[in-house]
Amino acid sequence: MTDKKLDLYVDVDGCSPSDRPPMADGAVTETAPSGGSRPTTTAEDSTVEERRLVRKLDLHIIPLVMGLYLFSFLDRVNIGNARLYGLEADLGLSSTQFQVAVSILFVTYLAFEVPSNLVLKRFTPRRWIAFIAVAWGVIATLTGLVQSYAGLVACRLLLGVVEAGLFPGLTLYLTFFYTKNELALRVGYLFVSAAVAGALGGLLAYGIGHMAGLRGLAGWRWILIVEGLPSVVLGVVTYFALPNDAPTAYFLSEDEKALMERRRGREYGHTKSSEQFGRDDMRKAFVDWKVWAFCVAQFGVDTMLYGFSTFLPTIIDGLGKWTAPQVQLLTVPCYFFGAASYMATAFASDRLQRRGVFCVAFGAVSTLGYAILLSDSASAVHYFACFLVAGGLYVVVGLPLAWLPNNSPRYGKRATATGLQLTVGNMSGIMSAFI
Repeated sequence: MTDKKLDLYVDVDGCSPSDRPPMADGAVTETAPSGGSRPTTTAEDSTVEERRLVRKLDLHIIPLVMGLYLFSFLDRVNIGNARLYGLEADLGLSSTQFQVAVSILFVTYLAFEVPSNLVLKRFTPRRWIAFIAVAWGVIATLTGLVQSYAGLVACRLLLGVVEAGLFPGLTLYLTFFYTKNELALRVGYLFVSAAVAGALGGLLAYGIGHMAGLRGLAGWRWILIVEGLPSVVLGVVTYFALPNDAPTAYFLSEDEKALMERRRGREYGHTKSSEQFGRDDMRKAFVDWKVWAFCVAQFGVDTMLYGFSTFLPTIIDGLGKWTAPQVQLLTVPCYFFGAASYMATAFASDRLQRRGVFCVAFGAVSTLGYAILLSDSASAVHYFACFLVAGGLYVVVGLPLAWLPNNSPRYGKRATATGLQLTVGNMSGIMSAFI
């Protein structure tokens, strides 16, 4: 391992990179019946097989994972779109009450992130993630029927309870299948989902808003109802389609499952104990200063992300005299640019095995965008700044979420550290509504 790649391998497990299982650079061997070993595949053959395997994993796992996070993020932030279609006026909310309704979700979200991650294996990923999806879909749909401020707050609190386990659970789940060299791009797909959710939310709100008056319901109610229902369907699909791990993956052959086992041994070692949850692993996560450094950094970047995602329609609305549908359409290019920026960066990060340098560079881009938004520039310049913010934000939020689990070989510490990172990061959601 060369010095220039050290920023990827932050030692959060107390072991040096040299202590990790070595990567095979020659023939893959297995024990022969006589007790010796013989070459079975060349390095070139192994690489081809592994690429074929990763493509199969991407085909069967990534679309479902992306769909789950897309609708989760959409149901969490569509309150910003609903605001433009009369939510505040119909429920008689003050601007402070609306801000409380936005942020109150994160109170329960924070409380349940780590516990949800810790029970993922006990209930199995397939059952637990399916339950989360169905539950949040029902709650998000019923939010469209609330009649008061109290009802809205109650629904947001419950939505935080059930959605809390999804993103940390999906991030942890991806480590069951992908290696360090592959993880950033796959976590990146989740952030692409978030960006697409923002763009899709604007397009859907534009279309669904025209349903105002249908069956006596306001446009904002239809936005919440229509965008909540697909999550219930997706949860049912998840129960039947999502494999718990490589040994139970219905789409893998026995040879591919054996290759998955070799990949896991290469990354985390071959001991069974490394995949079991132990209290000592949990304790190590809580006392590791590097884990807390990631947590603090996540808090900072999530503050910018939640404020931007929830209030982008409001920001654009203030740039000119736009109708609500026009505002929704103007949000779409910003989100797509953010998605493209993250995908390109995640690909480069995996290829170069660098994380930190990209986080610093794109953090500077996003900060520049916010600085322009605070200036007295023309509306067109402010709109351009929204692209800078989106292009940088998704990178600085997403890459650390692949960086930390990359360097926690033991499952217990990996689950706890990921949950802590997201819990502290999402604390920003409480205050971001008031900034």
